[in-house]
Amino acid sequence: MEMKQNQHQTVSLKELRENMENYIQRVNRGERFTVFRRSHPVFTLGPVDSAGNDGWETVVDFTTIRKGGVPLAQVKKAVAGLE
Repeated sequence: MEMKQNQHQTVSLKELRENMENYIQRVNRGERFTVFRRSHPVFTLGPVDSAGNDGWETVVDFTTIRKGGVPLAQVKKAVAGLE
């Protein structure tokens, strides 16, 4: 039986732990789950928004400045010079 992509389901924390790989695959297909522990909802598990609205914002990508990134000491020095 194939699940609809936006269908929201429930799963126990124990079931999730015991079958994590299965749930990762299902989330990658678009399914969402509310995870319960002792009959109380704990968190929601679902795919990351591919439209870029996932709560993360890239402020600076130091790998574009130098392969492998920039040493922290160099970043601190540059930031200190801005104050």
